[in-house]
Amino acid sequence: MHDLPGHGEPPATTGSPNSTRTLAGIGTVVAVYLVAAMLQLPQHGRDLLVEAQAGHAGHASSPDPAASGDGEEAAATEAHGHEATHETAPGHQHADDHHAAGPAPPIYTVIPFVVLLALIAVLPLIPSLAHWWEHNSSKFLVASILALITLAYYVAVHPDSVELHFPAHGLTEPAAGGLSFGLAGTVLVNALCAEYIPFILLLFSLYTITGGVRIEGDLEATPTTNAAFIGIGALAASFIGTTGAAMLLIRPLLETNKQRRHVVHTVVFFIFLVCNCGGCLLPIGDPPLFLGYLQGVDFLWTMSLWKEWLFVNAIVLAVYWLWDSFFAYPQESRRDRSRDERSARSLRVSGLWPNAPLMAGVIAAVALLDPSKTIPGTDWHPWIYLREVTLLALVGFSLLLGSSEIRQRNGFTYFAILEVAALFVGIFICMQPALAILNERGGELGITSPIGFFWITGGLSSVLDNAPTYLVFFKTAQALPNPAGSVAIAGVEEARLMGISLGAVFLGAMTYIGNGPNFMVKAIAEQAGIRMPSFFGYVLYSAGILLPVFALTAVLFL
Repeated sequence: MHDLPGHGEPPATTGSPNSTRTLAGIGTVVAVYLVAAMLQLPQHGRDLLVEAQAGHAGHASSPDPAASGDGEEAAATEAHGHEATHETAPGHQHADDHHAAGPAPPIYTVIPFVVLLALIAVLPLIPSLAHWWEHNSSKFLVASILALITLAYYVAVHPDSVELHFPAHGLTEPAAGGLSFGLAGTVLVNALCAEYIPFILLLFSLYTITGGVRIEGDLEATPTTNAAFIGIGALAASFIGTTGAAMLLIRPLLETNKQRRHVVHTVVFFIFLVCNCGGCLLPIGDPPLFLGYLQGVDFLWTMSLWKEWLFVNAIVLAVYWLWDSFFAYPQESRRDRSRDERSARSLRVSGLWPNAPLMAGVIAAVALLDPSKTIPGTDWHPWIYLREVTLLALVGFSLLLGSSEIRQRNGFTYFAILEVAALFVGIFICMQPALAILNERGGELGITSPIGFFWITGGLSSVLDNAPTYLVFFKTAQALPNPAGSVAIAGVEEARLMGISLGAVFLGAMTYIGNGPNFMVKAIAEQAGIRMPSFFGYVLYSAGILLPVFALTAVLFL
């Protein structure tokens, strides 16, 4: 079986991926952050955020100087209250006035966002353009052009103030005359600093650290063995991410099944569960949930979805076992079964040191180093971007201490994560007008029920990327009044948030383009000689198997 380095990428040559430049880049970022910390910049950003939260609650507060260890900055914050902590660039107003932001942009401003998502879905399916689109430089070019069109609107056309989200809320007013570069700068800060950087660094850390772990072996490919592979992957997806679990387990699953002729359905169910439905128990499990965490959803709130997670994954896994046991496996020839039995050998896992403790470190960093919350048992709010720098440091330790030989045997390259980075820089910028419009007019869509949010979020997640789709409808629900007596999570009624979260995660499995790992697994399987279904052939699988399960889930739990 041949490993696939990445779609549209030259085959890997001998030697490990060039980690020297990656380590140098990580070292540079960490050094710059330490210098910034010496200048009190991350601390000041943290203080702006904390004071804005306190002001919004109606009382002044600031980090305890003794607890934070930030000395003069914390003392100045406490002495001057809001006035000290809301110093902003010219054109900005007091953060407590963020509710006075001007009207949202007109509806035509979402065209670049819609065009970008449509191109992501369609270009890989057009034979004459598919090869060009495979290159990350092509994806970045398209994403950048559409992002610049969006920013140009704010520079030259938008007449009203824009809300600033990073590090704390504020307002940016348009220029009195001429071009409003300040508005475009605020949109750029919102898209990149508040959302894109935390998002992409989490994916980068999960992708790179799990790339240093390898599972080798060839078990007897019985229905129970395959179901165990898929079930373990579905569980792991919530804790090491759907991308990490898929990349870790797809190759040993294919190796185990290489003597079998009926394998397509096994890969399809692997995409269903490991690449999608298994990832809803923690924010690191699937990108849309991490965006919710960045919007203020508690890190452990997603654990409350365990009943829905268990229901969907158990039913789909049972369907797989029945299919393989009574339909696919009996069709294997006696000769192929005999070859499979003779070639069986036990699994061997390598690379757990140092990557297993580093993965635990990723989970701890995401859970604890949120600057908007104190570390449990203390009064200390982490500095701005301390979480992201910690994630980069953990990646650096993985590259420095881990085995380059294991990464080479895994066919590990940075192509897949660079593909995500290239596309999402445009997505996060282009969707800013859509988010502003939905925040203002979300109630006009007429969607108020949890089931309604489940289906509209899930339906769009199946044909668009599920991360931005989640964020759009999170903002929509946030703009709605919550029913009397209901529990609100980050400003969203909990039942609605359940619908949005489950829809984005589960229905990302409906097509190859619903979630990033789907296409990656398809490509690896095809490189191994498996004829995977076409785009619409895959949809026949998902519509027949998943839609009834999802409909039952919505009726029983929402």
